Amino acid sequence: MSGPDGVAGGFVRDGVWFSVPRRAAATAPADALVLVDAQHGFLTGAEAVPDAARLIDRLAGLLAAAREAGAVVVHLRNDGEPDAVDAPGSPGQELYFPVVDSPDEYLVGKEDDDGFAGTGLGELLEQRGVRRLVIAGMLSEMCVSATAHGAMEHGFAVILPHDAHATYGLDDLPAAVVSRVAEHALGSDPEFVATAAAVRFTRPASP
Repeated sequence: MSGPDGVAGGFVRDGVWFSVPRRAAATAPADALVLVDAQHGFLTGAEAVPDAARLIDRLAGLLAAAREAGAVVVHLRNDGEPDAVDAPGSPGQELYFPVVDSPDEYLVGKEDDDGFAGTGLGELLEQRGVRRLVIAGMLSEMCVSATAHGAMEHGFAVILPHDAHATYGLDDLPAAVVSRVAEHALGSDPEFVATAAAVRFTRPASP
């Protein structure tokens, strides 16, 4: 926690926490993009997250920018329970954005919320010389949050665009509120950026 000058983690006034404003742009380019669970079950059909069409556009923009810059791209694909929307072998499990045939692009399957748990993702990124990565996708308070924590525990700098992750409403809480609280719970270590359009990518340096 910081004082009322707003340094680092924000400040409290009259029982309300005021977060540090999101940056208009990232302080430096990222050398990797991790797309978390950008699967049909969460982006299309009756169980799509709210405002899925706009989220798709933002994720597509991040993906295009990362590919053009030669950054590493990792598609995380969740293997859900047999009756879940992302159950293995179901149409909902399929990636919305197909993996292209490129030495810079990877598909990593996972069963845990944290994309680094038991997947070898940390080792893959380290071998490619990645230092700063963008995390985007679903769900804000679950796999996005857990993967951001996992990335930071592995020593990576994390950039989280505010408009490039999403989730569902929770009981009487709107989805946007759940996503906002998920950001707050990550603390001040990630670099929060206002929009996906403000993120820039570069090719990773040699390991």
